[in-house]
Amino acid sequence: MNLASLIDDKKCYEMIRQHRWPDGVQCPRCSGRSVSRDGHDETQCHRQRYRCKDCGGRFDDLTGTILAGHHQPLSVWVLCLYFMGLNLSNLQIARELDLNEDDVQSTGLVAKTPAVMLEGEVEIDEVYVVAGHKGNPAATQKKAARDGAGASKVRRAAALWKRKSRLFSG
Repeated sequence: MNLASLIDDKKCYEMIRQHRWPDGVQCPRCSGRSVSRDGHDETQCHRQRYRCKDCGGRFDDLTGTILAGHHQPLSVWVLCLYFMGLNLSNLQIARELDLNEDDVQSTGLVAKTPAVMLEGEVEIDEVYVVAGHKGNPAATQKKAARDGAGASKVRRAAALWKRKSRLFSG
């Protein structure tokens, strides 16, 4: 696959069909293979529609995929995926494809980290997040200095408690 072939919508849809259904078109609802062509999309002429003879469902090349429901041409989103593979940022992708950065972010195509469920004992390092005081960095620095001093008192008290508890337990 080369980049030039991804720019043509017809070739993009052919590539999607080839990868999605290597053994022939299959209904996404009932997995039936008895499928007939049912015209094309009005806005994207290369987007084939199908009708399942088993369940009567209608679907097209993109039904049930992350590419369904987007109003940009398929070639734009295939190029977006290509650029993501090159590890470009959302801003870089938006500039390359002449899109709004928010559109690239909200497409659902942007790789999202799967939710992680932590179990058992979990250890983390200390983290201090400074938030707020927009436009007033001096207030943020004062708050960080004040809270940092309080945090060190807590750490010292915890260390003292551990030393005392070891003395009394042993």
